[in-house]
Amino acid sequence: MVRRIGLTGGIGSGKSTVAGLLVQQGAVLVDTDAIARAIALPGGIAMPALESAFGPGVIGPDGGLDRAAMRQIVFADAGAKLRLESILHPLIGTETQRQAVAAGEDAIVVFDVPLLLESGRWRAIVDRVLVVDATEETQLQRVIARSGWAPDAVKAVIAQQAPRKARRAAADAVIYNETLSLAELGSQVWGLWEQWVRAGTR
Repeated sequence: MVRRIGLTGGIGSGKSTVAGLLVQQGAVLVDTDAIARAIALPGGIAMPALESAFGPGVIGPDGGLDRAAMRQIVFADAGAKLRLESILHPLIGTETQRQAVAAGEDAIVVFDVPLLLESGRWRAIVDRVLVVDATEETQLQRVIARSGWAPDAVKAVIAQQAPRKARRAAADAVIYNETLSLAELGSQVWGLWEQWVRAGTR
């Protein structure tokens, strides 16, 4: 029976929507993006190290991470990206493990990991990898519509993520979320749940 599902997809692919649909089926969600945001909030455990590594310019007026400033630094400097990851990834990993254990041995846990393929370690942790896929043009349009980012900023994020072809090659299943309605998307998620989870309980 599948108990650990790794969920990934490029920015704007609809991955978060699929995560919500899996939760509706009964999964426990461990969202690594949410964890990354939480540890960089005012008073978050990552903040002292982030300020020490990057200076006061990445600290917002509220004392949390100024994400726009951090994005500019990371996009301009590959070394800065590595320094950022060296701070955040161990903290994210610890909290991810804590949440997975807290879910209980019988839980079906979905790990929502935008950089699942890039990190290289998740294949050994999860039973199945589910990729949500969309064309880069669709990704661009969706992110601009929901966030108001400039097109160049979205393209920079897409460029730093694994190529679509590589994500699909690493997947046990792919949901091509290009023109699907929410109902159609839900039907595909339900079908995978039946195949991966319910089939193992019969």
